[in-house]
Amino acid sequence: MDSERALRRDDRAYGLSFADALNDCLDAAIITVNHDRLITAFNKQAEKLTHLSAADVLNSPLKGLPGPLRRVIEQTLESGQAVENGEISLDHGSLRVGTFVSMQKGKGSVIAVLHDLAPVQKLERNMRQLDRLASVGALSASMAHEIKNAMVAIRTFVDLLVKENKGGELAPIVSREMRRIDSIVSQMLRLAGPAKPTLASIHLHSVLDHALHLVEHQVHAKKLKTRHEFAAPADLLHGNEYQLQQAFLNLFFNAIEAMSPGGELTVKTEKLARPRSIRVTVADTGIGIASGDLGRLFEAFFTTKKHGTGLGLAITRRIVQEHKGTITVESEPKKGTAFHVTLPL
Repeated sequence: MDSERALRRDDRAYGLSFADALNDCLDAAIITVNHDRLITAFNKQAEKLTHLSAADVLNSPLKGLPGPLRRVIEQTLESGQAVENGEISLDHGSLRVGTFVSMQKGKGSVIAVLHDLAPVQKLERNMRQLDRLASVGALSASMAHEIKNAMVAIRTFVDLLVKENKGGELAPIVSREMRRIDSIVSQMLRLAGPAKPTLASIHLHSVLDHALHLVEHQVHAKKLKTRHEFAAPADLLHGNEYQLQQAFLNLFFNAIEAMSPGGELTVKTEKLARPRSIRVTVADTGIGIASGDLGRLFEAFFTTKKHGTGLGLAITRRIVQEHKGTITVESEPKKGTAFHVTLPL
Protein backbone atom coordinates (compact mmCIF):
# COMPACT_ATOMS: atom_id res chain seq x y z
CA MET A 1 0.00 0.00 0.00
CA ASP A 2 2.79 2.38 0.95
CA SER A 3 4.62 1.52 -2.26
CA GLU A 4 1.50 2.37 -4.34
CA ARG A 5 1.23 5.80 -2.66
CA ALA A 6 4.92 6.38 -3.34
CA LEU A 7 4.44 5.50 -7.00
CA ARG A 8 1.50 7.93 -7.30
CA ARG A 9 3.61 10.68 -5.70
CA ASP A 10 6.41 9.92 -8.17
CA ASP A 11 3.93 10.04 -11.08
CA ARG A 12 2.64 13.44 -9.93
CA ALA A 13 6.17 14.72 -9.52
CA TYR A 14 7.04 13.47 -13.02
CA GLY A 15 3.92 15.12 -14.45
CA LEU A 16 4.80 18.45 -12.86
CA SER A 17 8.41 18.32 -14.01
CA PHE A 18 7.33 17.42 -17.55
CA ALA A 19 4.86 20.33 -17.63
CA ASP A 20 7.54 22.66 -16.31
CA ALA A 21 10.01 21.43 -18.91
CA LEU A 22 7.42 21.86 -21.68
CA ASN A 23 6.66 25.43 -20.59
CA ASP A 24 10.34 26.28 -20.46
CA CYS A 25 10.92 24.93 -23.96
CA LEU A 26 8.00 26.75 -25.60
CA ASP A 27 8.93 29.69 -27.79
CA ALA A 28 5.87 31.59 -26.51
CA ALA A 29 5.57 33.24 -23.12
CA ILE A 30 3.00 31.52 -20.87
CA ILE A 31 1.41 33.29 -17.90
CA THR A 32 -1.51 31.99 -15.85
CA VAL A 33 -3.52 33.97 -13.30
CA ASN A 34 -6.05 32.31 -10.95
CA HIS A 35 -9.47 33.57 -9.81
CA ASP A 36 -7.81 35.35 -6.86
CA ARG A 37 -5.72 37.28 -9.38
CA LEU A 38 -2.49 35.65 -8.32
CA ILE A 39 0.13 34.68 -10.89
CA THR A 40 0.46 30.89 -10.88
CA ALA A 41 2.69 30.24 -13.91
CA PHE A 42 5.45 32.27 -15.50
CA ASN A 43 7.83 30.55 -17.92
CA LYS A 44 11.27 31.57 -19.18
CA GLN A 45 9.93 33.31 -22.28
CA ALA A 46 7.65 35.39 -20.04
CA GLU A 47 10.70 36.41 -18.03
CA LYS A 48 12.49 37.38 -21.25
CA LEU A 49 9.64 39.50 -22.62
CA THR A 50 8.72 41.27 -19.37
CA HIS A 51 12.21 41.49 -17.81
CA LEU A 52 10.69 40.08 -14.60
CA SER A 53 11.89 37.09 -12.59
CA ALA A 54 9.53 34.17 -12.07
CA ALA A 55 10.73 33.94 -8.46
CA ASP A 56 9.55 37.50 -7.88
CA VAL A 57 6.11 37.31 -9.49
CA LEU A 58 4.86 33.74 -8.84
CA ASN A 59 2.00 33.68 -6.32
CA SER A 60 2.07 37.49 -6.35
CA PRO A 61 -0.83 39.79 -7.30
CA LEU A 62 -1.54 40.54 -10.93
CA LYS A 63 -0.65 44.21 -10.38
CA GLY A 64 3.04 43.27 -10.48
CA LEU A 65 2.82 42.80 -14.28
CA PRO A 66 3.44 45.62 -16.79
CA GLY A 67 0.37 47.82 -17.25
CA PRO A 68 -0.62 46.87 -20.84
CA LEU A 69 -0.30 43.14 -20.04
CA ARG A 70 -2.17 43.49 -16.75
CA ARG A 71 -5.06 45.31 -18.45
CA VAL A 72 -5.59 42.70 -21.16
CA ILE A 73 -5.62 39.89 -18.55
CA GLU A 74 -8.05 41.87 -16.33
CA GLN A 75 -10.29 42.37 -19.35
CA THR A 76 -10.64 38.60 -19.78
CA LEU A 77 -11.06 38.01 -16.02
CA GLU A 78 -13.93 40.50 -15.89
CA SER A 79 -15.70 39.65 -19.14
CA GLY A 80 -14.88 35.94 -19.43
CA GLN A 81 -14.24 36.58 -23.14
CA ALA A 82 -11.04 35.58 -24.88
CA VAL A 83 -8.83 38.24 -26.45
CA GLU A 84 -7.48 36.78 -29.68
CA ASN A 85 -4.81 38.23 -31.97
CA GLY A 86 -4.22 41.16 -29.63
CA GLU A 87 -1.16 43.39 -29.68
CA ILE A 88 0.40 45.38 -26.83
CA SER A 89 3.56 47.40 -26.22
CA LEU A 90 6.10 46.49 -23.56
CA ASP A 91 9.48 47.87 -22.52
CA HIS A 92 8.33 51.50 -22.84
CA GLY A 93 6.84 50.94 -26.28
CA SER A 94 9.98 49.50 -27.90
CA LEU A 95 8.70 45.92 -27.88
CA ARG A 96 5.55 44.85 -29.75
CA VAL A 97 3.98 41.67 -28.36
CA GLY A 98 1.18 39.56 -29.78
CA THR A 99 -1.33 38.26 -27.20
CA PHE A 100 -3.88 35.48 -26.87
CA VAL A 101 -5.73 35.50 -23.55
CA SER A 102 -8.53 33.09 -22.60
CA MET A 103 -10.33 31.58 -19.61
CA GLN A 104 -9.47 28.05 -18.51
CA LYS A 105 -12.67 26.05 -18.50
CA GLY A 106 -14.03 25.20 -15.06
CA LYS A 107 -11.11 26.80 -13.23
CA GLY A 108 -11.94 30.51 -13.31
CA SER A 109 -8.33 31.27 -14.15
CA VAL A 110 -6.80 32.96 -17.17
CA ILE A 111 -3.98 31.80 -19.41
CA ALA A 112 -2.09 34.36 -21.49
CA VAL A 113 0.12 33.36 -24.41
CA LEU A 114 2.52 36.04 -25.65
CA HIS A 115 4.96 36.13 -28.54
CA ASP A 116 7.50 38.68 -29.73
CA LEU A 117 6.34 40.36 -32.96
CA ALA A 118 9.83 41.57 -33.91
CA PRO A 119 10.58 38.55 -36.19
CA VAL A 120 7.17 38.94 -37.87
CA GLN A 121 7.74 42.66 -38.39
CA LYS A 122 11.19 41.94 -39.82
CA LEU A 123 9.64 39.43 -42.22
CA GLU A 124 7.04 42.00 -43.28
CA ARG A 125 9.79 44.53 -43.97
CA ASN A 126 11.67 41.95 -46.02
CA MET A 127 8.51 41.14 -47.99
CA ARG A 128 7.97 44.82 -48.76
CA GLN A 129 11.59 45.02 -49.89
CA LEU A 130 11.06 41.97 -52.11
CA ASP A 131 7.97 43.61 -53.63
CA ARG A 132 10.01 46.69 -54.47
CA LEU A 133 12.77 44.53 -55.94
CA ALA A 134 10.17 42.64 -57.99
CA SER A 135 8.96 45.95 -59.45
CA VAL A 136 12.53 46.91 -60.33
CA GLY A 137 13.02 43.43 -61.79
CA ALA A 138 9.93 43.75 -63.98
CA LEU A 139 11.17 47.10 -65.30
CA SER A 140 14.64 45.64 -65.91
CA ALA A 141 13.14 42.68 -67.74
CA SER A 142 11.10 44.94 -70.00
CA MET A 143 14.19 46.97 -70.90
CA ALA A 144 16.36 43.86 -71.29
CA HIS A 145 13.97 42.19 -73.71
CA GLU A 146 13.76 45.28 -75.90
CA ILE A 147 17.57 45.54 -75.99
CA LYS A 148 17.93 41.79 -76.58
CA ASN A 149 15.62 41.85 -79.58
CA ALA A 150 17.53 44.74 -81.15
CA MET A 151 20.88 43.14 -80.33
CA VAL A 152 20.20 40.04 -82.42
CA ALA A 153 19.85 42.05 -85.62
CA ILE A 154 22.71 44.45 -84.79
CA ARG A 155 25.14 41.64 -83.93
CA THR A 156 24.27 39.82 -87.17
CA PHE A 157 25.11 42.83 -89.33
CA VAL A 158 28.20 43.76 -87.27
CA ASP A 159 29.55 40.24 -87.72
CA LEU A 160 29.03 40.60 -91.49
CA LEU A 161 30.84 43.95 -91.48
CA VAL A 162 33.77 42.45 -89.58
CA LYS A 163 33.91 39.58 -92.06
CA GLU A 164 33.88 41.89 -95.08
CA ASN A 165 36.25 44.49 -93.58
CA LYS A 166 38.88 42.42 -91.83
CA GLY A 167 41.44 45.21 -92.14
CA GLY A 168 39.20 47.82 -90.51
CA GLU A 169 40.29 49.09 -87.11
CA LEU A 170 36.89 49.96 -85.65
CA ALA A 171 34.96 46.87 -86.68
CA PRO A 172 36.59 44.47 -84.15
CA ILE A 173 36.14 47.06 -81.38
CA VAL A 174 32.44 47.45 -82.22
CA SER A 175 32.02 43.68 -82.30
CA ARG A 176 33.71 43.27 -78.90
CA GLU A 177 31.59 46.04 -77.34
CA MET A 178 28.42 44.48 -78.78
CA ARG A 179 29.31 41.20 -77.10
CA ARG A 180 29.86 43.08 -73.82
CA ILE A 181 26.41 44.73 -74.06
CA ASP A 182 24.87 41.37 -74.85
CA SER A 183 26.53 39.92 -71.74
CA ILE A 184 25.15 42.75 -69.56
CA VAL A 185 21.64 42.22 -70.92
CA SER A 186 21.92 38.49 -70.30
CA GLN A 187 22.83 39.18 -66.67
CA MET A 188 19.76 41.41 -66.34
CA LEU A 189 17.60 38.60 -67.68
CA ARG A 190 18.97 36.28 -65.03
CA LEU A 191 17.49 38.55 -62.36
CA ALA A 192 14.04 39.08 -63.85
CA GLY A 193 11.42 37.42 -65.98
CA PRO A 194 9.69 39.02 -68.99
CA ALA A 195 7.41 41.98 -68.36
CA LYS A 196 3.66 41.79 -68.95
CA PRO A 197 3.16 42.26 -72.70
CA THR A 198 1.21 45.05 -74.39
CA LEU A 199 -1.02 43.17 -76.82
CA ALA A 200 -2.20 44.19 -80.30
CA SER A 201 -3.41 42.51 -83.48
CA ILE A 202 -0.43 40.89 -85.22
CA HIS A 203 0.25 38.36 -87.99
CA LEU A 204 2.18 35.42 -86.57
CA HIS A 205 3.67 34.45 -89.93
CA SER A 206 5.34 37.88 -90.13
CA VAL A 207 6.80 37.37 -86.64
CA LEU A 208 8.18 33.96 -87.64
CA ASP A 209 9.59 35.32 -90.93
CA HIS A 210 11.41 38.12 -89.11
CA ALA A 211 12.78 35.75 -86.44
CA LEU A 212 14.04 33.34 -89.13
CA HIS A 213 15.70 36.23 -90.95
CA LEU A 214 17.55 37.18 -87.75
CA VAL A 215 19.10 33.70 -87.42
CA GLU A 216 20.10 33.40 -91.09
CA HIS A 217 23.71 34.25 -90.34
CA GLN A 218 24.00 31.57 -87.63
CA VAL A 219 22.30 29.02 -89.90
CA HIS A 220 24.71 29.69 -92.79
CA ALA A 221 27.75 29.81 -90.51
CA LYS A 222 26.92 26.34 -89.20
CA LYS A 223 25.97 25.03 -92.67
CA LEU A 224 22.41 24.12 -91.70
CA LYS A 225 19.26 23.99 -93.77
CA THR A 226 15.93 25.64 -92.99
CA ARG A 227 12.46 24.71 -94.13
CA HIS A 228 9.23 26.51 -93.36
CA GLU A 229 5.68 25.44 -94.08
CA PHE A 230 3.18 28.14 -93.14
CA ALA A 231 0.07 26.06 -93.82
CA ALA A 232 -2.30 27.88 -91.43
CA PRO A 233 -4.79 29.85 -93.58
CA ALA A 234 -5.26 32.46 -90.83
CA ASP A 235 -2.52 33.83 -88.58
CA LEU A 236 -4.05 36.95 -87.02
CA LEU A 237 -3.91 36.90 -83.23
CA HIS A 238 -3.83 39.18 -80.21
CA GLY A 239 -0.23 39.36 -79.03
CA ASN A 240 3.01 41.25 -78.53
CA GLU A 241 5.20 41.07 -81.62
CA TYR A 242 8.50 41.64 -79.83
CA GLN A 243 7.93 39.12 -77.04
CA LEU A 244 6.67 36.41 -79.40
CA GLN A 245 9.71 37.07 -81.58
CA GLN A 246 11.92 36.60 -78.51
CA ALA A 247 10.11 33.36 -77.64
CA PHE A 248 10.63 31.87 -81.10
CA LEU A 249 14.22 33.16 -81.29
CA ASN A 250 14.95 31.21 -78.11
CA LEU A 251 13.56 28.05 -79.76
CA PHE A 252 15.52 28.71 -82.98
CA PHE A 253 18.79 29.32 -81.11
CA ASN A 254 18.33 26.12 -79.11
CA ALA A 255 17.68 24.16 -82.31
CA ILE A 256 20.75 25.63 -84.03
CA GLU A 257 22.99 24.84 -81.05
CA ALA A 258 21.69 21.25 -80.93
CA MET A 259 22.57 20.46 -84.57
CA SER A 260 25.74 19.57 -86.43
CA PRO A 261 26.50 20.81 -89.97
CA GLY A 262 23.95 19.40 -92.40
CA GLY A 263 21.10 19.48 -89.89
CA GLU A 264 17.71 20.96 -90.70
CA LEU A 265 15.52 23.47 -88.84
CA THR A 266 11.84 23.15 -89.67
CA VAL A 267 9.18 25.73 -88.79
CA LYS A 268 5.60 25.00 -89.71
CA THR A 269 2.14 26.26 -88.80
CA GLU A 270 -1.31 24.70 -88.87
CA LYS A 271 -4.78 25.77 -87.84
CA LEU A 272 -6.60 23.92 -85.07
CA ALA A 273 -10.41 23.97 -85.05
CA ARG A 274 -11.07 23.24 -81.38
CA PRO A 275 -10.19 25.51 -79.80
CA ARG A 276 -9.77 27.96 -82.68
CA SER A 277 -6.02 28.40 -82.60
CA ILE A 278 -2.77 28.20 -84.53
CA ARG A 279 -0.04 25.70 -83.73
CA VAL A 280 3.62 26.41 -84.52
CA THR A 281 6.07 23.52 -84.61
CA VAL A 282 9.79 24.21 -84.35
CA ALA A 283 11.71 21.00 -85.06
CA ASP A 284 15.38 20.15 -85.43
CA THR A 285 17.43 17.09 -86.31
CA GLY A 286 19.85 17.59 -83.45
CA ILE A 287 21.09 15.54 -80.50
CA GLY A 288 17.72 15.40 -78.78
CA ILE A 289 16.90 15.55 -75.08
CA ALA A 290 17.18 12.74 -72.56
CA SER A 291 13.79 11.51 -71.34
CA GLY A 292 14.77 12.22 -67.73
CA ASP A 293 15.32 15.91 -68.58
CA LEU A 294 12.05 16.53 -70.45
CA GLY A 295 10.03 17.10 -67.27
CA ARG A 296 12.40 19.83 -66.05
CA LEU A 297 13.04 21.51 -69.38
CA PHE A 298 10.98 24.65 -68.62
CA GLU A 299 12.27 25.12 -65.06
CA ALA A 300 14.20 28.34 -64.47
CA PHE A 301 17.97 27.77 -64.18
CA PHE A 302 17.75 24.16 -65.37
CA THR A 303 20.12 23.63 -68.29
CA THR A 304 22.08 20.85 -69.91
CA LYS A 305 24.40 23.30 -71.70
CA LYS A 306 27.92 23.92 -70.42
CA HIS A 307 27.54 27.71 -70.48
CA GLY A 308 23.74 27.98 -70.43
CA THR A 309 21.77 30.09 -67.95
CA GLY A 310 18.68 27.87 -67.95
CA LEU A 311 16.41 30.86 -68.57
CA GLY A 312 15.66 30.70 -72.31
CA LEU A 313 12.92 28.06 -72.23
CA ALA A 314 11.53 29.32 -68.91
CA ILE A 315 11.14 32.79 -70.45
CA THR A 316 9.66 31.31 -73.63
CA ARG A 317 7.02 29.38 -71.67
CA ARG A 318 6.11 32.45 -69.64
CA ILE A 319 5.67 34.54 -72.80
CA VAL A 320 3.48 31.84 -74.35
CA GLN A 321 1.38 31.54 -71.19
CA GLU A 322 0.90 35.32 -71.04
CA HIS A 323 -0.51 35.01 -74.56
CA LYS A 324 -2.97 32.38 -73.23
CA GLY A 325 -1.14 29.69 -75.16
CA THR A 326 0.59 26.40 -74.41
CA ILE A 327 3.99 24.92 -75.24
CA THR A 328 4.89 21.23 -75.29
CA VAL A 329 7.95 19.29 -76.35
CA GLU A 330 8.74 15.88 -77.73
CA SER A 331 12.23 14.56 -78.28
CA GLU A 332 14.23 11.47 -78.99
CA PRO A 333 17.97 11.29 -78.27
CA LYS A 334 20.13 11.47 -81.44
CA LYS A 335 17.02 12.04 -83.61
CA GLY A 336 15.89 15.54 -82.77
CA THR A 337 13.43 17.68 -80.86
CA ALA A 338 10.12 19.36 -81.69
CA PHE A 339 8.47 22.17 -79.74
CA HIS A 340 4.76 22.81 -80.29
CA VAL A 341 3.44 26.28 -79.46
CA THR A 342 -0.34 26.73 -79.61
CA LEU A 343 -1.80 30.25 -79.54
CA PRO A 344 -5.44 31.37 -79.75
CA LEU A 345 -6.41 33.09 -83.02
